[in-house]
Amino acid sequence: MNEECTFEDYQKSMADNKILGVLCADCNTITAPPQAVCRKCSSPNLSPKELGKNATLQTFTVIRVAPDGMNPPYIVALAETDDGPWVIGNLIGVDPDKTDLELIGKRVTMSSQHTKGNLYSLADFHTLTFSLQ
Repeated sequence: MNEECTFEDYQKSMADNKILGVLCADCNTITAPPQAVCRKCSSPNLSPKELGKNATLQTFTVIRVAPDGMNPPYIVALAETDDGPWVIGNLIGVDPDKTDLELIGKRVTMSSQHTKGNLYSLADFHTLTFSLQ
């Protein structure tokens, strides 16, 4: 039941406003973003699985000194999806200079945004984003 799910598939899903993971046929664990083996049991028996859009913010950091091509400040966050996997993305719609620990535990909606290529990526891509509910 191993169906390949490439980075291109993941990027296309985000362009279509979908978040893609992979479901393990052996242990029913969902891994996101997709990778070649299950994050729990290391099985390669995976198939694509669209995730829901809701998650809970677990932690975040404000980036004030960024790599070349990025415009600080911005917020990078880690959220636990309602489907199980923890994913990383940018928290948008929140002023980085007014953040505090009260953000942790807040419900967020996952989406994506188009990001222009830079010195490190060379091509345009989509990044995962979170918005407060």
